[in-house]
Amino acid sequence: MRARARVVVERDGARCVVRELRSEAPLTLVPQRGAVATGADAVTVHMVGSATTPLGGDDVALDVVVGPGAAVVVTGVAAALALPGAGGRSRLAVHLDVADGASAQYLPEPTVVTGRAAHDTTLDVRLGADARMRCREVLVAGRCGEAGGSLRSHVRVADARGPLLVQELELGDPALHASPAYLAGHRVIGTEVLVWGEDPDTGASGDMWSLMPLARRGCLATAVGPDAVTTQRDLALALAAHPGWTATVTGGVAGVR
Repeated sequence: MRARARVVVERDGARCVVRELRSEAPLTLVPQRGAVATGADAVTVHMVGSATTPLGGDDVALDVVVGPGAAVVVTGVAAALALPGAGGRSRLAVHLDVADGASAQYLPEPTVVTGRAAHDTTLDVRLGADARMRCREVLVAGRCGEAGGSLRSHVRVADARGPLLVQELELGDPALHASPAYLAGHRVIGTEVLVWGEDPDTGASGDMWSLMPLARRGCLATAVGPDAVTTQRDLALALAAHPGWTATVTGGVAGVR
């Protein structure tokens, strides 16, 4: 299955509005409506799976364009289950174009890579001047009691001066999983890339999480754990050590979770 989805958010006076919204099964984009949406500074768009995906051979892409000064939060509503299929590897490519002074949060639910599945994910983010972004990825190697399949994840975040982060992650290699230096014996890994105001001067860490400043700006939070709930909780602890993000949350900015 081949599908393309796209959302364009712009600032219109004191509020942010969706200027373009296009979906194709299996990826349906649903903007939040009602009183909560009316009072929020950021537009919230939910990603809803309207068919089983990712299935072997699927090719799904999502483009998110955020105009100058606008803000968007793109969230998932349920975990994705990567399944094997006759079409070879499945692929999900997400591109975020965040203009000057804009902000974007991309917060999908976890992806579970089942046995015999082969799945590739790509996240490509382009930031304008003073743009802010938060992108999360939580990967689960297999269902309960099951060895995970093959997954390749590629993340690239850049601004006008060049790359801020280029990272690749591979799951499904038994030799790697056997090493305590890989996932420390766990089957879940979560990462969040945060470019959001003031960065910490040094890194911070806990039992199974870390927050490390990038070379030019931004931070990378990483956590490993036995399940997705624990891993996401540890990612939240890592973000709490980021001064720019903490100032946003305590300031009561709408559309943040």
